[in-house]
Amino acid sequence: MKQLSDTDIERMLNTDFIPDENMVRRSVRTDLHLATLIPVAPAPLPKHAVLDLHNKTEEQAWNEIMQLAKSGVRNATIITGASGILKIKFQQWARDSLLSPYMISALPLNNGSFAVKFKRIKN
Repeated sequence: MKQLSDTDIERMLNTDFIPDENMVRRSVRTDLHLATLIPVAPAPLPKHAVLDLHNKTEEQAWNEIMQLAKSGVRNATIITGASGILKIKFQQWARDSLLSPYMISALPLNNGSFAVKFKRIKN
């Protein structure tokens, strides 16, 4: 911030000094780095997400499902495809893996997709 000199103070006393409020406000915000201190509000979470696992490897599918489970979304439709290993793997993961503590239920919608309800994540 600028330090006032004696001449600046004398000039202010001898005239009708009216500070420019916008200039003062901008100067203070800049000096205090307020633009970097005020956090950006997080985007609201969607109520429902759709995750399509077609053309994904087992590792990619696992990573995307875990990311979705940890994201805070409560309801999701996970499309595994009617045939293939991901349909079987998803059912195993929902039952017996690190994914199961995040889930309330995983119900089949049709032959290749599941309606999943995730638990609320406590911060």
